[in-house]
Amino acid sequence: MAKKSKKQQQPGGTPATVALTAAGVEFTVHSYDHDPSHPSYGEEAAEAMGVSPDRVFKTLVADIDGALTVAVVPVAGQLDLKALAAAVGGKRATMADPTLAERTTGYVRGGISPLGQRKKLATVLDASASSHPTICVSAGRRGLEVELSPEDLAKLTEAVLAPIGRT
Repeated sequence: MAKKSKKQQQPGGTPATVALTAAGVEFTVHSYDHDPSHPSYGEEAAEAMGVSPDRVFKTLVADIDGALTVAVVPVAGQLDLKALAAAVGGKRATMADPTLAERTTGYVRGGISPLGQRKKLATVLDASASSHPTICVSAGRRGLEVELSPEDLAKLTEAVLAPIGRT
């Protein structure tokens, strides 16, 4: 069962939770025991928190014409790379090398958060996020999610909202 705590951070919170606290944004932290054998980080988070997979968003890093870009899409679907490239005015998008994504964001795969990244990257949030009062994204490590309004997430990451997910 997921534990919840409203704006309570232990010393040494993740860069994502530190960024949210510094911004004064309302958020809820959900933690759960991560199972390394689970086939999908995002689906595991949705199951563990008892939240619909269309409200839990995964953070993916893509390479668009040589520039790393963050895509935030529901775990219930997939990223449409052509739509992502179009959303930022690019021509071609491919998934970024996982090692480069980890090094650039400062997070490990399965725990990459759109918030508090080591290097600020252009971000695109799937437009479906706007249909929910709150969504969940990684808080910066496996087994830790943060729930916040999609408007706050878009504002803090300076995200473009675009239909980049597909089911």
